[in-house]
Amino acid sequence: MDIQEDKLDGPEIQALLALHLKDMRENSPPGSVHALDLSELAAPDVAVWSAWNGTTLLGCAALKALGPNRGELKSMRTAPAHVRQGVAGALLEHVLAVARSRGYVKISLETGGGPAFEPALAFYRRRGFQDGPAFGGYAATDFNRFLHLDL
Repeated sequence: MDIQEDKLDGPEIQALLALHLKDMRENSPPGSVHALDLSELAAPDVAVWSAWNGTTLLGCAALKALGPNRGELKSMRTAPAHVRQGVAGALLEHVLAVARSRGYVKISLETGGGPAFEPALAFYRRRGFQDGPAFGGYAATDFNRFLHLDL
């Protein structure tokens, strides 16, 4: 698996991120989708990585700076054909290594609740993320979940 910073200009990554947004909208109440679109992912305070096996896109993840020592995990997505093959774990470890190299002391994420989000929540909790308060301007609702990992 080759993980590289992504310029977001390829059709594969654009299609995967479009799928991500579509799924978030289908499984979230109106006004509760906080996934970033392509223009937001291209912002200077966001870095995006994609995982590849040759010319096959396996997944992606992004890290948004929240200040000098905190970051937010965004747009974690495994391509449907590669789920449960270690892609998400490898991407998460890569993002955490970058966060540590930047001197971050905490990584946070926001996601949804309910059956569609349980696999992701279980994944993050197995890797040490803990439920916690809203952060970064998010408003807590009955739907969304906030997880944090001290680095």
